[in-house]
Amino acid sequence: MPKINGNEIRPGNVLEHEGGLWVAVKVDHVKPGKGGAFAQVEMKNLRNGSKLNERFRSADKVERVRLEQKDQQFLYESDGMLVFMDSETFEQIELPADLLGERRPFLQDGMTVVIEYYDTEALNMTLPQKVVCKIVETEPVVKGQTAANSFKPAVLDNGVRVMVPPFVAQDEDIVVNTETMEYAERA
Repeated sequence: MPKINGNEIRPGNVLEHEGGLWVAVKVDHVKPGKGGAFAQVEMKNLRNGSKLNERFRSADKVERVRLEQKDQQFLYESDGMLVFMDSETFEQIELPADLLGERRPFLQDGMTVVIEYYDTEALNMTLPQKVVCKIVETEPVVKGQTAANSFKPAVLDNGVRVMVPPFVAQDEDIVVNTETMEYAERA
């Protein structure tokens, strides 16, 4: 596995550290008045979700892990497990639903997601960046109420609450960004 210097760590990098696999969530480069510069890295364990704050000096070497990415199709959910199928080999795997956390409602039947593997162990799952959802409940459109930056709450067909512009009406399809969980555009 390639080793990188402590100052080369970027958010999203997967590192092998203290016997575990960690993803760098937040990286701050600090240059104190006295002493050498270092990277303050907030990391999340890919296996158990625990968090860790660690300092890496530029001379420190860390192992960067390359995860294999595969496109897999979501089939169904049973007993808190999500079942996916490899689109090439048609093999099925089960992953815990809590791997998606608060983004779970955006997973739709037949959706293709990217699953990241370390050897044969599935560690992470990425939804498409934009998903189309239908608004099931929101305030009616008020004519003339198009002031800048005024948003209103809306409930989507998957139960998630988002803020939408005042011109968006009930039963309309909108595009939601799954990373920020915010309204992106009309569908």
